[in-house]
Amino acid sequence: MGEGAARPLLTALAGGVRDEADALRIDGYAMSREQLLGAATALAGRVAGAPALAVLARPSAETVVAVVGGLLAGVPVVPLPPDSGPKERDHILRDSGAALLAVGAGDSQVDGVETFQVELTARSGGALTEPAPERTAFVLYTSGTTGAPKGAVIHRSAVAAGLDALADAWQWTADDTLVHGLPLFHVHGLVLGVLGALRTGSRLVHTGRPTPGAYAEARGSLYFGVPTVWSRLAADEGAAKELASARLLVSGSAPLPVPVFERLAALTGQAPIERYGMTESLITVSTRADGERRPGSVGLPVEGVRTRLVGEDGAPVPNDGETVGELQVCGPTLFSGYLGRPDADAEAWTADGWFRTGDVAVIGPDGFHRIVGRASVDLIKSGGYRIGAGEVEAALRDHPAVADAAVVGAPDADLGQVVVAYVIADGAVTGEQLSAFVAERLSAHKRPRRVVLVEELPRNAMGKVLKKQLLE
Repeated sequence: MGEGAARPLLTALAGGVRDEADALRIDGYAMSREQLLGAATALAGRVAGAPALAVLARPSAETVVAVVGGLLAGVPVVPLPPDSGPKERDHILRDSGAALLAVGAGDSQVDGVETFQVELTARSGGALTEPAPERTAFVLYTSGTTGAPKGAVIHRSAVAAGLDALADAWQWTADDTLVHGLPLFHVHGLVLGVLGALRTGSRLVHTGRPTPGAYAEARGSLYFGVPTVWSRLAADEGAAKELASARLLVSGSAPLPVPVFERLAALTGQAPIERYGMTESLITVSTRADGERRPGSVGLPVEGVRTRLVGEDGAPVPNDGETVGELQVCGPTLFSGYLGRPDADAEAWTADGWFRTGDVAVIGPDGFHRIVGRASVDLIKSGGYRIGAGEVEAALRDHPAVADAAVVGAPDADLGQVVVAYVIADGAVTGEQLSAFVAERLSAHKRPRRVVLVEELPRNAMGKVLKKQLLE
């Protein structure tokens, strides 16, 4: 893994970085790195030797202490979504083999697992040995769009490689102040948004909730958000202008609408950057801080990562900026497999060792990547044509009356599938007008055959539209 993995995973806690009383501020609770290390070391002593540590991952200081404590002890950490229902929670606890569940103040006991409360003021004088890079850092559960969620096993070396690649791409240093309000049970909010700060040494401000006002007040240099966050911020002119002193606005987890990109750039003076990744791969492609920030593009592979596009027949797809193919990736940031699921592993990996992302993309001659969407719901096959849902969605969002749109392929006896658009629109606009608007900008066969006007789109916690709910 090179030099990155040889350093402690949580480098900034190992000394050598200037500490401050508010080096971390989590939903209003401030602590120094020394205080975090003390509380986490005490927790590590309690959980050492456990097969896995589940953490009820609310946006709180207790969650950060518990995650860091598990990592210091070399125990696999299993973030548990705080809004998970009993069925999902029980599956994650049982499947991961977690023997302990760390919770915050006010959280109740959970049946079937030993539950304990994280103590922020606990301290330990014990010394810990840095776990080996090949040890498991996390078991992160996927969204479970098909069947029960699967646990992706992420090694410490993958986390280190991923964070070092992003530090290089984003010029992320100890001089930065990172601000975000994202959930702490996903890669974006937890691995990037907490461990990134603890590896680079930057200050961290987690706002609790990602509101425009909270982002404006934080005075950061580096901001993380999902498209929903950036859309709301772009709609709040006063708050957006307060981010003018930031050097980097990072968007991920779903495509950032071009109108939001352009409005953010106009209000903040800073064109946002987009990046691409998955639970299983961490972040593999990103716009660089010192590179072109192109609307609709997620940029170039990060250091150490290779990408390729393949067709349905497994043959290579040209990087011509037009041809759509399945995106496959290879590199040190990848997970080591699904916990206890050799069947899923066999489906996820090619014979020559590339990970099948299940996403479809276009790569230009200059190497810039544009994600079209999920192959299962975003690649529409209609009348012999292959249509990317993302391209149609982008065209719809160009209409001044459209706030957002989601496009799916609905079964059709004649064409195989037809393009159907679900649109949130302001003002008086009809579905026929929107379909014609798309046909004027794209090939006629890409126009929606049906437009459904809706007040909102179903989304998950990271702002991704749940297209399978639309299809159902």
